[in-house]
Amino acid sequence: MTSLSRVQEILHRLCAFDTTSRDSNLPLIEWVEDFLRPLGAEIVRVPSEDGLKANIWARLGPDAPGGIVLSGHTDVVPVDGQPWVTDPFDMIETGGKWYARGTTDMKGFIALSLAHAETISKLPLKKPVHFAFSYDEEIGCAGVEPMIAEIGRRGAAPAVVWVGEPTLWGVLSAHKGIRDYEVRITGKAAHSSDPRMGASAIHEAIDLLGTLRRIAREQEDNAPTGSEFDPSWTTITVGEIGGGTAPNILARECRFVFDVRTVPGNNPDAMLQPFFDHVARVNEKLAKLGPECGVIVDKRADAPPLQLQRDSAAEAFMRALTGDNQVRVAAFATEAGQFQRAGFPAVICGPGSVEQAHQPNEFVAVSEIEKGLAVFARFIETLQT
Repeated sequence: MTSLSRVQEILHRLCAFDTTSRDSNLPLIEWVEDFLRPLGAEIVRVPSEDGLKANIWARLGPDAPGGIVLSGHTDVVPVDGQPWVTDPFDMIETGGKWYARGTTDMKGFIALSLAHAETISKLPLKKPVHFAFSYDEEIGCAGVEPMIAEIGRRGAAPAVVWVGEPTLWGVLSAHKGIRDYEVRITGKAAHSSDPRMGASAIHEAIDLLGTLRRIAREQEDNAPTGSEFDPSWTTITVGEIGGGTAPNILARECRFVFDVRTVPGNNPDAMLQPFFDHVARVNEKLAKLGPECGVIVDKRADAPPLQLQRDSAAEAFMRALTGDNQVRVAAFATEAGQFQRAGFPAVICGPGSVEQAHQPNEFVAVSEIEKGLAVFARFIETLQT
């Protein structure tokens, strides 16, 4: 039987790796590979395009479809500017809580999965158990797609994808989708005494932002009723903006980034079409001022919603393990929607509270890990039947 101290040991080691999304996660990936390889796992590393990061997909059991995927992301959000009382990358226990960056979001689940790997490796498995650990989930679920494609390419379609995001061990059945866009506007600098001599990128950005705000208000004004989501509508927020050099110069450049959180069933392309029509008009106008002028929009993230599917194999699997039959949905996004879009039934359930995620002095309660040991014990039982 897997012990609490074993999970603590593994989680302490995982948290010691600074896997902030802007940095490489390769040292952690190499450690996980070294952990699983002696257990007989078949290991596939799926690197990022620049080779600085990687997903790891490891299989115990037969090379066959229909298995269970234990899914988690290895990256964490930055600690910059947060008032941490302790070293965020040196896990400590205080008051029945384990403190470190990633304890809740979401290395706690990865530690539970790895702590049970040896037990799983000794079972006469009829179906495989996969460990799927990704990168760049914290920047729009951008990293997992190559791994999902590799799983599909190899014909290893799982029956269930168990995404261990923090839910206090409640079953989370659906969530919103996420899109992030970066908009870069290049105008023509000129003296501010005569705006006719150039074109302010900031002024054009103001107008484009006005269109976005109008769309956002329309979504809120027409919010669905009787929805499980809170807020019940698709939200649009602008998280970054910058540009210009001096108050007496028409700004040559302006940049902003906006975030869309889409309710399942809402078509984001149709919703944003008025904005992109406006972009096209501005781009046409600015392009007349020179080949360097115009508007460029880059889609930096595109993770679909997780659709509510009460009759899916993943739902039945997770509810049997936890005994939880309550319907829960979330406004945040996870990689579960991407697995589901690929045709792999997915569900979310894991240790800790999302209220601790991204916070200074992040922690997971030891009691949450103890609950996880009980859930995993029932999971192990299902593998023996």
